Amino acid sequence: MPATIQRIAIDPTRPLAAQAETGHNRWHEDVAPVLVVDPGRTVVVETRDAFDGQLNPQSTAADVARLDLGPVHPLTGPIYVNGAAPGDLLEVKLLNIECDPWDAWGYTVEVPGFGFLRDLFPEPYIVHWNLYGDYAESPQLPGVRIHAAPFPGIAGLAPSAALREEIARREADLAARGGFVLLPDPTGAVPPSGPIAEQGLRTIPPRETGGNIDIKHLTPGVSMLLPVYVEGGLFSTGDVHFAQGDCEACGTAIEIRAALHLQFKVHKGEAARRGIRSPQFFRDDYFADPTLAVPRRFYATTGFSVTDGINESENLTMAARNALLAMIEYLGTRGYDPQQAYALCSVAVDLHVSQVVDVPNFIVSALLPLDIFI
Repeated sequence: MPATIQRIAIDPTRPLAAQAETGHNRWHEDVAPVLVVDPGRTVVVETRDAFDGQLNPQSTAADVARLDLGPVHPLTGPIYVNGAAPGDLLEVKLLNIECDPWDAWGYTVEVPGFGFLRDLFPEPYIVHWNLYGDYAESPQLPGVRIHAAPFPGIAGLAPSAALREEIARREADLAARGGFVLLPDPTGAVPPSGPIAEQGLRTIPPRETGGNIDIKHLTPGVSMLLPVYVEGGLFSTGDVHFAQGDCEACGTAIEIRAALHLQFKVHKGEAARRGIRSPQFFRDDYFADPTLAVPRRFYATTGFSVTDGINESENLTMAARNALLAMIEYLGTRGYDPQQAYALCSVAVDLHVSQVVDVPNFIVSALLPLDIFI
């Protein structure tokens, strides 16, 4: 390997807890870096799957029902970037993704109690995907071929102590008001004890420093811009997806292990100067992948904020639910049962906010690319 390339290697047969020197699964400013790099150096980061090896090609729906959510998500890192300091903007350029260099397998699962339509899909379900380089196919979704468009579901920096405490306060307040949020919990944490396990933020939601952003456009060629809150930035990544619909409706995409090739650049003082408090991203060439825009051939359903005879005002959540439910019904006409259709929406259907001005009914469209059918 050229001297200009550094690598964080993992053993994919072992869970993160058995190789804790490679990563963590809570966000905390005291997580020690596993690598120190200079801006401009290429770094190869090997990652585990979202459920940290709890599933394999023989897993069943019963195994999904027994999943332990404590170890979710195993992240590789942090990486300390020399010169990065609070107030800076860290640019992370994604050069390449090797999709599961150890095994050509991925999965999509419906976990009880999780997902956008969790109230309507309470049963566990699993789709196994065979990866064939440029596409994936599954015996659970016959007649479907999903084009490869890999990206990291999680990419983020450590919060400062002040930001972490503010996030913990507001999320605890949300939980007290009945919101669905996972509060700090040491069960399954890596490291397993101490302030990081007890106070560390869970990895499910995205926040100011990035994290579980699940943006399908973060493919090779894209640069992410993340505001820095601690010395070195402390960048971590994981939860790589082989492909995902622009909704990830059931809560998972085509989940895989991967190796990401990255480069870092520090923009001194830019986050503070420009008031940037959330991730931004850009690319300076054209998207070559038609799956990242509106496909040439598609079928679309729509939803607006009316349900059971009740009209709600300007409710995008309801509009999105109705668009997805209409798409699940449409996929039923193509021979897929509701759980198959729900999983297919998660990996291939894009939700688009079509309009937010025609009060009281906002429109969300669900676009299904027809070229996935073979």
